[in-house]
Amino acid sequence: MAQFVKLNPDALTSLRTVNERLVSYNVEMTEVTGGTFWKAYSDAQIDGTEAFPEIKDWTNMGNLQQWYDPIDTKNPRLIKLAKDLGCAWVRVSGTWANKTYYDFDGKYADGTVPEGFQNVLTKQQWLSLLDFVKAIDGKLLVSIANCPGIHAADEPMPFEQADLLFRTSKEYGVPISAAEFTNEPNLMAMSGLPQGYTAADHARDHDLFGAWLRENYPESLFVGPCTCGDIAMFGEMSVGGGIGSALQMVTTEELLGDYNCKMDVFSYHYYNGVSERGAAMGGHWPYEACLSEPYLAVAADCARQYVARRDKYVPGGQMWVTESGDAGCGGNTWGSTYADVPRTLNELGEFCTVTDGVIFHNTLASSDYGYLKHGTFEPRPNYFAVLLWNRLMGQTVFATGEEIREGAHVYAHSRKDGKDGVAYLVINNSQEVTTVELPSEAEVYALTGNGKLRSRTMCLNGKELLLGENDALPELTGVKATGTVEVAPGGCTFIVL
Repeated sequence: MAQFVKLNPDALTSLRTVNERLVSYNVEMTEVTGGTFWKAYSDAQIDGTEAFPEIKDWTNMGNLQQWYDPIDTKNPRLIKLAKDLGCAWVRVSGTWANKTYYDFDGKYADGTVPEGFQNVLTKQQWLSLLDFVKAIDGKLLVSIANCPGIHAADEPMPFEQADLLFRTSKEYGVPISAAEFTNEPNLMAMSGLPQGYTAADHARDHDLFGAWLRENYPESLFVGPCTCGDIAMFGEMSVGGGIGSALQMVTTEELLGDYNCKMDVFSYHYYNGVSERGAAMGGHWPYEACLSEPYLAVAADCARQYVARRDKYVPGGQMWVTESGDAGCGGNTWGSTYADVPRTLNELGEFCTVTDGVIFHNTLASSDYGYLKHGTFEPRPNYFAVLLWNRLMGQTVFATGEEIREGAHVYAHSRKDGKDGVAYLVINNSQEVTTVELPSEAEVYALTGNGKLRSRTMCLNGKELLLGENDALPELTGVKATGTVEVAPGGCTFIVL
């Protein structure tokens, strides 16, 4: 049924002020060092004209991943487009980070990897990453290595390697501003932790790390526990005996134990399901569901469930989603197309109505869910979508009084330019036009696919968004409107009053 929305700024009530770095992103450790990451989809798979082959043995990473050389963090296009997005946190972590040796003295320059580790981070690679963070006015979040090369499960965690990373960064002038202990520790063996490592071992070492951080780098926020999927994360697509039991997950409560060293920020990972690559583990949504109410509800439902744990462990603190994207296992075949834009913008809108915090999109420039295409750094539709969010939606969040429903997901913030007024976002996830009545003249920024939902480029007010000469951003201006505005099926429209 077609929806009608009447905007009434006078009826808005203020909910909260949200973090200016809400829109942030990951640069995976495997991107910094070079390493394996999720295989790229074929052009036909992205377009939806070729089905992704069923992979029954999803534990065989050779079916799912490929080798990538380190990304060029000095690339002018990468730096420019990241700066254009605005101030952000940059997270360097991922499963690869759990098993990384910091070879800052060149001991393993011959390419060998020390026993108990999987890969080596050189000093030059790390300094180049720090240069990138500085160039974009970013803040740096990391997790540290925790693997057999660091210690045995029954041995308390030592911090010589961690200190090398923190000290080098601080001396270089780009300090580590926040840290998580271990990436996705609740996956245990899957995350590369020491053999036989238990939840109790993690609770011991998590407290030790927090105490070490407070004593040696008190300016760094202690963030955690950085878990993935330890609550129902996939909505109606959650399946008994699926991802949770297959990966032998443990709970946040088990991981934190007596919780003697308090965190500053509560963190977790959210994905809207599992991609085609990992569909055999359960939790995969078909493309046909990508605009459905249950699918779009996952992010907010996940955030609401985590609020209780945040209130328990970090009362009054922020929640950070330190990995986020349309699907675990590197994103769906449509993750790089316009079809994922409604989910991305809806996640931002809903999250802000639930809590204050930061969402780290996974990733900035790798795999099929990256804001930028790997290698070429060409911007994808989601890049322009969050760019417009950052330019239009201010930090004050309002309750709109509009019930979330098919065809009308309505969010309201203050104006980013600081002027009096309101910036609305209306997402139409239905197959019919949604009509919005305006109370006064407005500037309208209507986002749609370029002729189809599963489009590799996006249109703003009917004009395709492409980089210009010298990587200049396309014109991102609104059109004046009075009376009513129509939001196309699948469209996302910003309305600034």
